[in-house]
Amino acid sequence: MLWWGVASALLANVLYSTGFVLEKRALAALPALSTRRPARVVGHLLSSPLWLGGSLALAAGFAAQLAVYRTLPLAAAQGIFVSGLVLLLLLSSVVLGERTSGRERQSIVAILIALVLVVASLQGEDARAIARTAPPATLLTIAVPSLAAGLLLYRSAERRALRRHRLPTAGVPYGVAVGLLYGVSSLAIKGVSGLLTTDDIAGAAAQLLRSPYPYLLLFTGATGLVLSQTALQRCRASVIVPVCTTVTCVFTVACGTVAFGEPLPADPLRLALRLGGTAVAVTVLLALPRHDAPAGPPHDTTATPGHDTPDGPGHDAPGPPPHVRTNPPRPPANGVEP
Repeated sequence: MLWWGVASALLANVLYSTGFVLEKRALAALPALSTRRPARVVGHLLSSPLWLGGSLALAAGFAAQLAVYRTLPLAAAQGIFVSGLVLLLLLSSVVLGERTSGRERQSIVAILIALVLVVASLQGEDARAIARTAPPATLLTIAVPSLAAGLLLYRSAERRALRRHRLPTAGVPYGVAVGLLYGVSSLAIKGVSGLLTTDDIAGAAAQLLRSPYPYLLLFTGATGLVLSQTALQRCRASVIVPVCTTVTCVFTVACGTVAFGEPLPADPLRLALRLGGTAVAVTVLLALPRHDAPAGPPHDTTATPGHDTPDGPGHDAPGPPPHVRTNPPRPPANGVEP
């Protein structure tokens, strides 16, 4: 069962990476999205066949994630999910033409190391230790402040993006904010997976509706859709998605282990492997650059009238004093200098 969970997690990685890349490519052809007009955002998204194809891939990844949480502990599942960043970075480079920096390429190596460590920690895992549900009060105590923090962080990033004379943001603040929302969503998915059963469908449905899981999924799904697609349109997928995935992973492991009460491995070696894999995932987030390089030639100091210059927005480049003649002198008619 544990290795079936590993296979489902890897399949979810492929589906999620493919879905994000398709959505990013579709967003390039859509008008500029704004979180202030969520209905218009949804309308634009639904009008794009390519974006719908990406969303179907993400929905299939969601179904695979349900199978993962029924067979793997939260810490192990999130460690494997982070490995999907390797495929995402490769697809972003090949399909979207996004250039990755040296630190981003180093993060690929770190992600692969994290995957190996977490999978190695599964040896001897007891499937009976995988929790199914969490106390609603504990879950809401974690979820509500986390959702508020994510929304406030996204709003703060929006305000900073409107300031002039700022370097283009690489999307790290957006990724952290959306990652908090999807971290709560991941806990809700874990809870839903624990309540699904084919023995008593009616009873399981009633129990599910009495739990906070479906309502957290609805909120994080609707809000995350608008926020993530707006951020994905503005920033590189090779930055937004890795940051979001890493934050979701760390949040789910830290908070989900407490909420669901899943014990960590008792064996010191397996414990070190699992915690080490999670720690490596955190280094991925810290290694990513916060800003993209400014557009245009770095040494181009020419200014166009009406554009921003070092003197401030809208100022022309400084010219010669008014009393200095700038036109070249005419040559003498006889060709002899005076």
